[in-house]
Amino acid sequence: MERIFCAWDTGYEGMPLRLEGWIVGLSIFLRGSEAEKVAFCFRVYDLNSDGYITKDEMFILLRNCLIKQPQDEDPDEGVRDLVEIALRKFDIDKDGKVSFQDFTTAVTEEPLLLEAFGQCLPSEGATISFLSTLQA
Repeated sequence: MERIFCAWDTGYEGMPLRLEGWIVGLSIFLRGSEAEKVAFCFRVYDLNSDGYITKDEMFILLRNCLIKQPQDEDPDEGVRDLVEIALRKFDIDKDGKVSFQDFTTAVTEEPLLLEAFGQCLPSEGATISFLSTLQA
């Protein structure tokens, strides 16, 4: 959730979420175009906001969204393997990191990759439910 709020409130780092950021973010979150949702997910996954999703960022994201099994000797090894698979899928220009263009190309070709590093968009049912409370 922290990353989602950070993505909503670009330009005001270190300050509480402003109303403008909340409204624009919620609008994209609930009714945004595919391009807006792609840009939003990229901002969420780009942990240090440098314009790239690196292997280290992928590792953190994947490790945090996967459930560790107690019997796993080294669960991080499996996460490292997933990072390599994700990098092969997303790194279109083969420079060792995922740019916004790489991310956009990959998710356009395979839409299921949009939330490959963790869920950051609401389900369609959750969106409909939330919007119905506003219209009541």
